Parts: sequence; C-alpha cells; structure tokens
Amino acid sequence: MIAVIQRVGSGEVKISGRSRGKIDIGYVIFLGVAEDDSQQDADWLADKIVGLRIFEDENEKMNLSIKEVEGKALVISQFTLLADYKRGRRPGFTKAARPEKAIPLYEHFMDQLWHQGIEVEKGEFGTEMQVHIMNEGPVTLVMDSKVKYPR
Repeated sequence: MIAVIQRVGSGEVKISGRSRGKIDIGYVIFLGVAEDDSQQDADWLADKIVGLRIFEDENEKMNLSIKEVEGKALVISQFTLLADYKRGRRPGFTKAARPEKAIPLYEHFMDQLWHQGIEVEKGEFGTEMQVHIMNEGPVTLVMDSKVKYPR
C-alpha cells in the first residue's frame, strides 16, 4: 500500500458537486492498494500513520500526533499512486489491485484508523471526485507498506 499523507487545516471531497466527506484539522490520506497488498500492510500503515508526530506543539516543533490534536482523517482511494511510468508517456496501472481486492483493503485500512480512535471520512471508491485541501505547512509524506522501517 502506498499512502500520501497531507497534514491539513481542512479537507473535503465532493462528488458531482455534493460534499461526501469533510474534516477540519487532521490528515487527507490518498491510498493506493497494490495487487500484492494484504491486511498486514493496511494494519502496519494505519498504525504508523496514527503514531506520526507531525503536528506542531506549543514550541512550533512537529511533536504531536493526530490523536493529540483531536484530528480526523479523510481517506481517498487513488489507484494512480501505483502508476508505472518507466516506459512511454502514458502510465500503466497493472500493479494496482482490482476493485474486488482493493475495496476490502481500503475499508480495512479505514477500520484500523477508526479502531485507534481516529474519526474517518471518505471518498467513494472508483468515482470521479473533487478533493479540496488546505495543506498546513505544507507537510506531505509518502509511505509505502513494502518499505517497513523499525517501529
């Protein structure tokens, strides 16, 4: 799984002009599910993201987690994170999981955030969405569950 995490002051996803999910302070997480991903990848990634200390404390140091600032997560499925652009000009997406595998893992990832006390809003899998983000910092991190670092 690949996740792009953006620390935000606010985020919203709209479908056909209607709000589908909206948060204030927290993370907008773009999530790409690969064919070889598993629930263990989702568990590791959710745990790592909840534990990140990238919100500023009273000394303006990135020292607080999403839980400590009572933030929420807006999770958007994004298969384009798995793009293969090594050859040619048009990216291929054969590494991205098919919906029958990706949707349950996307849902499992969000469940893991929720079980760790993070309120979760979401987009709609496989739908054209408009995502509005007020990135704070800006702080944007890219995480790959296949590159697991020691905790």
